[in-house]
Amino acid sequence: MTGEHDHRPQPAPEQPPAVTPAITHPAVVRGDCVMDAVSLGKDYRLARHQVLHAVRDVSLSLHRGAVVALVGESGSGKSTVARLLAGQERPSAGTVRLNGQPVALSGHRAFRRYKSEVQLVFQDPFASLNPAHTVRYHVERPLRLHRGPLSAAEVRQQAAALMEQVRLTPAEDFLAKYPHELSGGQRQRVSFARALAAQPSVLLADEPVSMLDVSIRLEMLALLDDLRKRFRLALLYITHDIASARYFADEVLVMYAGEIVERGPAEDVTQRPAHPYTQLLVSSAPDPDNLGTALRNGANRAGRPGLAGPPPDGACPFSPRCPYADDRCRREAPALQPISAARAAACWRLDVAAPDVLARPEGGGDGTT
Repeated sequence: MTGEHDHRPQPAPEQPPAVTPAITHPAVVRGDCVMDAVSLGKDYRLARHQVLHAVRDVSLSLHRGAVVALVGESGSGKSTVARLLAGQERPSAGTVRLNGQPVALSGHRAFRRYKSEVQLVFQDPFASLNPAHTVRYHVERPLRLHRGPLSAAEVRQQAAALMEQVRLTPAEDFLAKYPHELSGGQRQRVSFARALAAQPSVLLADEPVSMLDVSIRLEMLALLDDLRKRFRLALLYITHDIASARYFADEVLVMYAGEIVERGPAEDVTQRPAHPYTQLLVSSAPDPDNLGTALRNGANRAGRPGLAGPPPDGACPFSPRCPYADDRCRREAPALQPISAARAAACWRLDVAAPDVLARPEGGGDGTT
């Protein structure tokens, strides 16, 4: 067949989204995917011609029995992601799926059913508990809402069992107290018990230990890990402390300025960080195992990244703070690209920032804990 239309330019083949690289999620070895988000975005209109892109093209998968850590500084968009996954915010772009089905919260009943599967534990346990009610009220109310018709005796029995599971014993002593009568750690245990009362399959923990005394943080993380194993929870752990992510998570996603800039097995990302921002987080993390030694021949030689103004439009968001940034970084934002079968990073200068990671892409960590 001939004709002048045969010589028209053909459309370029459609490219796969750069923000969802074809990598193997380390958490997949734990169990089936319970929840996933694809190219999730959230914009807030600040003024007539001013929009804040709080979350941009975030994709993640939560698997049964596995922990995915979302790591970044305050203001990076981590808590916004948690609220989007919890159904408390509507995404501006992208899709959230639960058990493979797109989430559509069209009414009160749909939202309640969703909350039976997905629970959010807040950062501040005191602010999230009503000071006018006892611990018994906070634990028994979700039992009545989410576990169907129960007798008064069954509600009391299950509330006591929940308190035992979060190690608040004897249960009756704590159930009768008000939140102000508890320590910070005890209040957070009540928050865990309240979340577990719904029998969720997904638990979103937003900085669950950041407001607690340093002396009990490890104890609380150990409790959360025990609950994850015991109830086969798909757990999203949000934190600014990358050292705790190494201890706790199967997979680490590093977030900066609303975007995922690096992802991979927890051991690999924390021991051999690729993105300069991840290197900054690791080098500043207090850790008894000297977390961050591997990067000393990199970022420290180039000069420690510091605070700077906002990047130019379209530029790499980290370029004002990055010691490796060049003209391309200040003109064009890099997409998330695979480094290996299980790792990806968004950086134009990986050959300079992390040559050892590119030389040994598979790393030594398997992403399990």
